[in-house]
Amino acid sequence: MSYAALISREFSVLEEYVGNIIALLDEWNTIPFIARYRKEQHGTMDDQLIRRIADKLEYLRNLDARREEVRGLIDGQGHLSEEIASSLAKASTLAEIEDIYRPFRPKRKTRASVAREKGLEPLAAALLIKQDSAEDPLTLALPFVDGEKGVEDAQAALQGAQDIIAEDVSDNAEVRKRVRNLVRMHGIVTACAAKEGEQDSVYATYYDFAQGVSKLADHRVLALNRGEKEGFLKVDIQTEPTRPLHSIRSLYVHGTSPCALKVQEACDDAYSRLIYPSIEREIRAELTEQASENAIKLFGTNLRQLLMAAPVKGKVAIGLDPGYRTGCKLAVVDATGKVLDTAVIYPTHGAAQEERSARLLGEKIARWGVEIIAIGNGTASKETEMFCAKVLRQIPQKVSYMVVSEAGASVYSASKLAAEEMPDFDLTLRSAVSIARRLQDPLAELVKIEPKAIGVGQYQHDMPQKRLEAALDGVVEDCVNSVGADLNTASAALLSHISGLSSTVCKNIVAYREENGSFTSRAELKKVPKLGAKAFEQCAGFLRVPGSKNLLDNTGVHPESYQAAKELLACLQADPIRDGACLLQKAEAFGLSALAEKLGIGEPTLQDILKELSKPGRDPRDELPPPLLREDVLDMKDLKEGMILQGTVRNVIDFGAFVDIGVHQDGLVHVSQISDKFIRHPSEALKVGDVVSVKVLGVDLNKKRISLTMKGL
Repeated sequence: MSYAALISREFSVLEEYVGNIIALLDEWNTIPFIARYRKEQHGTMDDQLIRRIADKLEYLRNLDARREEVRGLIDGQGHLSEEIASSLAKASTLAEIEDIYRPFRPKRKTRASVAREKGLEPLAAALLIKQDSAEDPLTLALPFVDGEKGVEDAQAALQGAQDIIAEDVSDNAEVRKRVRNLVRMHGIVTACAAKEGEQDSVYATYYDFAQGVSKLADHRVLALNRGEKEGFLKVDIQTEPTRPLHSIRSLYVHGTSPCALKVQEACDDAYSRLIYPSIEREIRAELTEQASENAIKLFGTNLRQLLMAAPVKGKVAIGLDPGYRTGCKLAVVDATGKVLDTAVIYPTHGAAQEERSARLLGEKIARWGVEIIAIGNGTASKETEMFCAKVLRQIPQKVSYMVVSEAGASVYSASKLAAEEMPDFDLTLRSAVSIARRLQDPLAELVKIEPKAIGVGQYQHDMPQKRLEAALDGVVEDCVNSVGADLNTASAALLSHISGLSSTVCKNIVAYREENGSFTSRAELKKVPKLGAKAFEQCAGFLRVPGSKNLLDNTGVHPESYQAAKELLACLQADPIRDGACLLQKAEAFGLSALAEKLGIGEPTLQDILKELSKPGRDPRDELPPPLLREDVLDMKDLKEGMILQGTVRNVIDFGAFVDIGVHQDGLVHVSQISDKFIRHPSEALKVGDVVSVKVLGVDLNKKRISLTMKGL
């Protein structure tokens, strides 16, 4: 079956569309470009589905490469029979291919290999053949006694023969498949404290734990792995051996003769000594891989929502990076993110310093016309928030604030990129600038930080790092391209995520801009060194030039569709500035199918052009609910059971969601408390950045835990 057919079946999409996607990928088209500008060829799939198809294609190609490699290795040993070749051809997973190769894999020295060197393989074969006879195994073994070879007596010969049978049984692909399936269905994952009398720890929940392999939640798999790695837990998979032993014996043991009993002993030894420990490792690896993949998907979903959060546009902002000993760093940035002013205040250094800090903050707000304040959520955040709320109550200006996650801010402020962007500021002031910009435009600022440092996942340090980075980079790429970038203001860091642009070309774009002034059109991109025709095709539609004479340069319309867009406006006798709001109505009155045919384009492309022309320069994030800004502050001690508050979802994990309700400590809404309807996973109802109403269920001041519910609200 072709790749297109296999993928089509798995994802329930037309084989023709999958074939087109494969062809487009092989022609070095990027996923954002395919998703946005080749919709007719794939039936308007979104970038996430196309990325999953691309991942599956890579897996299948790697699988076939390993299949051919194994075929060659077995053939090189002269053992490639028709049966083995057929089994290899039918294998649909890497595990199946490795099981087929297992008997032919070069082995280290084993009990079976030592027995073979002693010439005991014929005895092993004889035991298997003579199971229907009444012959005494010791009699069969006598001819193989040889002191020079280290076979001292018949019992030693029998033991060696049984070792050979045991290894052959353990190498049997069908046996391994049966045992693996039985462990998956009936195995129990157990955990206990690694040391007797283990003290209380974050893993205490797992000191007496047991759950079926098939029912084990992903977050528990990752927690068990970490607890074992840190030396707190001992983790095993336990399986009642009756079923697997019966399954193995049914393949090898025939009758109840003395020889059959020796073969049965060998089968039992194979299971307990060779097969089960190996299968246990495999199953745990499978569980870890599956849990990691799902955790990576959840991380990606959270990251997408965080990056696509609504920006706060057109407002001068203050960023505050809280601190105790070194004070609170303050940075004022204008509506474009340009630094206007900086200072350090000391609101936690006594009444006199607090008064000076309040006066200075009020002066900065009045001087620069500040409308919003972003407060980092690190050390001294709560005190800084209370200080700000107090100042805002005393000044005439209407100013709101928001506590912003500063995850990764210190990483960014110490980076080469931050040093290039803000060479005149020290690390702490760079963090304050970054915090302010995160509130103004989360996407433009957060792309400068390694995605896994942003802190919206779980167990991210336990994930396969290359896979995690690839998945998160894909999310960032999709987000940046769905919004687009201003060619004349975008940083090299932001441009590096635009479809088709390498880091070198991004630097060349910035250098060209600095040397020649602002770009006046998309076409001018072709003058940038090393930006060839293919790169232009891939990136042009995602780059905006607001100051261009050509209105289309500030839309998501690709240059290849400019002529169609102009003909569209002529057909409808419309002007995008004057008729933008009613453009779609005019097109529908004309007839979308007829219009698309007349213009020589597909209906999906026509609809995209209409959407862009109806609102040139549109930002999809503007349609999202704005972030929750506050003007006053609560303390955990102020919370009472039954109190209803508004909060912002900060993180979505397998067992619930953490919500910022303005008391510095995020509250947990357990998955069972999210909805009146049954949901399997919190992500079905919530996403990062959502503004939600919650009711306080309980407050534990000692453990700093807040339990919340969304039921009945």
